[in-house]
Amino acid sequence: RTCDQLRCTACDFRVSLFNDYIWDQSCDYLFFRNNMPELSKLRAKMIKKKGARAYACQCSWRSIDQLTDLQTDQQLRWVCGKH
Repeated sequence: RTCDQLRCTACDFRVSLFNDYIWDQSCDYLFFRNNMPELSKLRAKMIKKKGARAYACQCSWRSIDQLTDLQTDQQLRWVCGKH
């Protein structure tokens, strides 16, 4: 299960998630900084991948295609935004 209300404490943006997509490897900080949260602009670097999920805020992003504990990633500053 995944929290669908994640929020980044570093950039104070809500974390967006996209089912069945991963991020292109050419993604960088400036891409997300300039394009979040506009889906039409983000699609330029999204790759369709069944069963995967792409996450992003304005300063961090991850592509997940297997069960992963995001809490172990020390670089992420994502917390539950409460339900």
